[in-house]
Amino acid sequence: MFKLSACGAVSMAPAQPHRPLDLAALVGSEGWSRLPAAVRRRFAVGHAETVYEGRMDLACSAVGRAYAVVARLFGGPLSTARVDALPTRVRVRADARGGVIWERQFAGRAGAPGRIVRSTKLQGADGGLIERTVGGLAMHLEVFEERGALVFRSRSYFFDLFGWQLPVPAWLAPGTCRAEHQDLGPGRFRFTLAMDHPWWGRTFQQSGVFIDPDGSA
Repeated sequence: MFKLSACGAVSMAPAQPHRPLDLAALVGSEGWSRLPAAVRRRFAVGHAETVYEGRMDLACSAVGRAYAVVARLFGGPLSTARVDALPTRVRVRADARGGVIWERQFAGRAGAPGRIVRSTKLQGADGGLIERTVGGLAMHLEVFEERGALVFRSRSYFFDLFGWQLPVPAWLAPGTCRAEHQDLGPGRFRFTLAMDHPWWGRTFQQSGVFIDPDGSA
């Protein structure tokens, strides 16, 4: 596998065996233990395929809307919608390479068809966390516990194409992405996502409450 080094040179990384995504190890035992049991269960290694249903409030700035249109060329999961309480289904399942696929299905509005976006979280060759879209747009992520919530925050963007990692400059990206999973008690949780650009400010804001079919287990 080829990848770019920090200085921009191309190097070949040795092939790595597929390993299941282990968020507990990435968060660390201390932080993981502070998460509610329901959150640890939802993000545990080898969790069974699950569908969560809820409603999302979606918003984006004018600049964010332009980013979303361009990102669709690369399978980007950004939405141009500005709407409240949009019915949304999230299907979570493992793939054959140790990653976890997050498939979001947004309901259509005013006769327009719905939209499905997919991304996969997986561990990279260096053991770090990556989220990749079907079109190759990807993020290096850090994951941690904060006030009882599980938080994912982007460190950098890149294109992952045929084993090549091509960095995306920060000014050209849609902004630092922060996604948070907060448990709300028996059978419910809130998902929030925000993107903040160093020049354009808040480009995207999404928030929604979902039902866990496993209930309070």
